[in-house]
Amino acid sequence: MLAIERRNSILEKLQKEKRVVVSELSQLYQVTEETIRRDLEKMENDGLVVKSYGGAVLNEQNIVGLPFDIRKNQCVSEKQTIAGLIADMVKDKETVMLDVSSTAVYIAKELKKKEELTVITNSVEIIVELYDMPKWTVISTGGTVRARSFALGGPHTDEILSSYHVDKAIVSCKGLDLVSGITDYVEQDASSKRMMLRAARERILAVDHTKFDTTAFTKVTDWSSFTKLVTDRKPRQKWLDEFERQQIECIYPE
Repeated sequence: MLAIERRNSILEKLQKEKRVVVSELSQLYQVTEETIRRDLEKMENDGLVVKSYGGAVLNEQNIVGLPFDIRKNQCVSEKQTIAGLIADMVKDKETVMLDVSSTAVYIAKELKKKEELTVITNSVEIIVELYDMPKWTVISTGGTVRARSFALGGPHTDEILSSYHVDKAIVSCKGLDLVSGITDYVEQDASSKRMMLRAARERILAVDHTKFDTTAFTKVTDWSSFTKLVTDRKPRQKWLDEFERQQIECIYPE
C-alpha cells in the first residue's frame, strides 16, 4: 500500500470512528509505529487531523475539506438515490452544468442513460467519466487545478461559466443552515457554483441528509438562488416549512 493510500484509509477510519490509535494502525497496516506517526504528522500539517497522545482525532475545524477521493466514497447510497431522482428530471438534449462535488459525479454516472446531453463542468472527474459518450457534448471550463480535489477553478473558470445559458445547473455544498444559507469549504468552488446558478433557468441543489444543520467555511449563496432541492430522505418539518416559504420544491424518495 502506498503512503497516500494508507493516509486516505486512515481518514476514512477517522470519519467512522472519530479517533485512531497509533499502535492499532501499525498492526492494521503492518508498518512501524514511526511510519504511522509520520502519516499523522503529514495529515496534521494538511489540516485534516489533530494529533493526540498515542493517536489522532479528526480536525473538526478544518476549512479545507477532505480530499475528493475520500468524499467520493462517503454516503454512496445516499448520493446514488439523489442521482436517480435528478436523472428523472433531466430530458434528452438539455444543457446541464455540474459542479465539482462528489455528488455530481454520481449524477453524471446516472445521466449516462440519456441519449444526448450537453454537459458543462469544472470537474476533472466528471470529464473523465463522460469521455465515452459519443453523442454528448462535454465542455470543460478550464482553469487552475487544485490539488486533491479534481477541481478546476479561478477567474478563467468563472469567465467561461458566465458565457453560457443552460437549462439546468446542479450543484451541491458542504453545509445547509437556516440562518447561514448554503456554505462550502473553498472560496473558488463557491464562486464557480454561483456562476453556474446565474447561468441556469432551473437551479437544483443536490444534497444528502448529513449536510443539513451544518455550516462550512464560506457562503455560497442564499436560498433564493434555487428552484429545487433534491435529497435522499424527507427533511425535518422546519426545513420543509422554510422551503415552502422560499418557494423551493423539495424532492426526496417517497
